[in-house]
Amino acid sequence: MAEARLKPEHLLLKRFLRNKTAVVGLIIIVALIVIAIIGPWLSPFSYDAVDRQAYLQPPSLQHPMGTTQSGRDMWALTLHGLRKSLVIGLVVALLSTSIAAIVGAFAAYYGGWLERFSLWIIDLLLVIPSFLLIALIAGNSSGGASSWLLLVLLLTLFGWMLSARVVRSLTQSVKQNEYIAAARYMGLSGPKIIVRHILPNIASLLIIDATLNVSGAILAETSLAYFGFGVQPPDTSLGTLLGDGARQLSSFPWLFAGPATIIVLLILSVNAVGDGLRDAFDPGSKASGKG
Repeated sequence: MAEARLKPEHLLLKRFLRNKTAVVGLIIIVALIVIAIIGPWLSPFSYDAVDRQAYLQPPSLQHPMGTTQSGRDMWALTLHGLRKSLVIGLVVALLSTSIAAIVGAFAAYYGGWLERFSLWIIDLLLVIPSFLLIALIAGNSSGGASSWLLLVLLLTLFGWMLSARVVRSLTQSVKQNEYIAAARYMGLSGPKIIVRHILPNIASLLIIDATLNVSGAILAETSLAYFGFGVQPPDTSLGTLLGDGARQLSSFPWLFAGPATIIVLLILSVNAVGDGLRDAFDPGSKASGKG
C-alpha cells in the first residue's frame, strides 16, 4: 500500500535501490566515467608520450601499470582506451536503440507494405554474418584517428534488428488501447501518436535495451580489436589494448591485466544496472518485490 502512494519515479528508484548488485554496478560505472573524464590530469604522461628510459617496464611508482614496448605509459593508455570504449558503447547504444524504436514502432503502427518491407530488411540483416562483414570493412579502412567512427557506424548498422522486433510486438499491443483511438479521432497524425503516446509507453524497454546495448557494443569492439579490426592506430581503446596485451600475456602480464580488469568491471556493472532497471520497471519481478 505504501508503494502505491509513491510517485512512479520514486517507486522505480525504490525498486532499483533494493537491488544491491545494480547499485554497486552503478557506482562502479560512475567511478569509471569520472576516472575517464579526469584521466589526463591523473597521469604525468599522455597516452601517446614515450618514456625513452622505460621500455617494457613492470609497474612502478612512476608507471603504476607499467609501460609498453614502445615506452608508452599503460595507465595513460588505459584511461584513454576507457574513454574511447565508453564513447563507442554509449553512441552505438543510443543510435541502435533509436533506430529500433523508430523502425519497430512505425512498422507496427502503419502495418501493410511498410511492415512487410521493414521485416524483410530485419530478416536480411539478421542472416548476414555481421562480425565477418564488419571485420572486412574495418580491416580495409584507412585507419587513423577517425577509425572509431566507422566502427560505430558498422556496429549500429547491425545492432538494432532484434530490438526492433520487440518494439514492433509491443507497439501492436499498445496501439489497440482506447487512448490511441481517441488520439486518432482528435486528428493527431501517425508520427505524433507514435512519439507522444506509443514510445513513452514502451520507454522502459527502450531504457533497458539501451543500457544493455552499451555492454554489447563494448564487447563487440573488444572482439574485433582482438583480431586487429577494432579502433586503429594511432588511436586506441580497451579492446585494442586487450588484443595487444593478450599476445604478450605470458611474458609481460601487466600489458593485459589492466585493460582486462577494466573491461570486466565495466561489462559486469553495465549488465547489473540493466538487470536492476528491468526489475525496477517490472512490478512482478522478484528482485524488485516486497521487502
